Amino acid sequence: MSSRWHRPEHGDVRMMGVLNCTPDSFSDGGDYIDVDAAVRHGLAMQQAGAAIIDVGGESTRPGAVAVSEQEELARVIPVVRALSLAGCPVSLDTMKAEVMRQGIAAGATLINDVSALCFDAESIAVVAGAGVDVCLMHMQGQPDVMQNAPHYVDVVDEVCAFFEERISVCIAAGIDESALLLDPGIGFGKRLEDNLALIRNLGVIRQRFGMPVLLGVSRKSFLGQLTGSDVSDRELETAVAGAMGIAFGADILRVHDVALQKRAVQVASAISQPSLRSGASLA
Repeated sequence: MSSRWHRPEHGDVRMMGVLNCTPDSFSDGGDYIDVDAAVRHGLAMQQAGAAIIDVGGESTRPGAVAVSEQEELARVIPVVRALSLAGCPVSLDTMKAEVMRQGIAAGATLINDVSALCFDAESIAVVAGAGVDVCLMHMQGQPDVMQNAPHYVDVVDEVCAFFEERISVCIAAGIDESALLLDPGIGFGKRLEDNLALIRNLGVIRQRFGMPVLLGVSRKSFLGQLTGSDVSDRELETAVAGAMGIAFGADILRVHDVALQKRAVQVASAISQPSLRSGASLA
């Protein structure tokens, strides 16, 4: 199976630029509520090296409160449309089928669903019918309660079992295997030790399913647990975690500061090729 999201032969890992059109996201909430500001930032991230811009209108940080479908549509559709018309590839970060439907019509080519198409019963049919790519993420619980004492016996096995089930459901619904990407969901219902184990074992996931793996570690809380840094000062930690993720097998990094993280990606990609592309775990 091949996918355009797999790491190219020359070793470059793709970057997904984060564009939160929300007032309450953990890192940049409120910065890009204005449509024009959001579009300018999205285009700047593309110019800095992002392969795709991930537009989201509902925060999924720990403890986040859900927003209405209409509010989410109002936040993201004008941004998706404007970026797409400007020739910028767009991913849509949503769990709602109607937001997916309208976002795809506005130009989104990838659906990034933190619920792995579980939240809304209609979402699988929307994705299958449109033929767009979809990123399936693992999350234990829902955003408002997911960090309330998460627990695993073996986090890697349990995440892989979840992916196996969701992949089967997607393929049965008519979604092509080559359209699927996998995200282990760092920080989504995970303890510090779970996050670290998943990063170490990205190669296990990559080898087991033969699908591109997306890693989202940018500015996340587990980095602050390790170093004591504030969310506003975690780009160094993000670069190190992302570089390790590349070495262990990540194909795509979801980042906030594209220009800075591109430098880390270039170095990590060069060092990690080709010895670690076999997908072997280093745990």
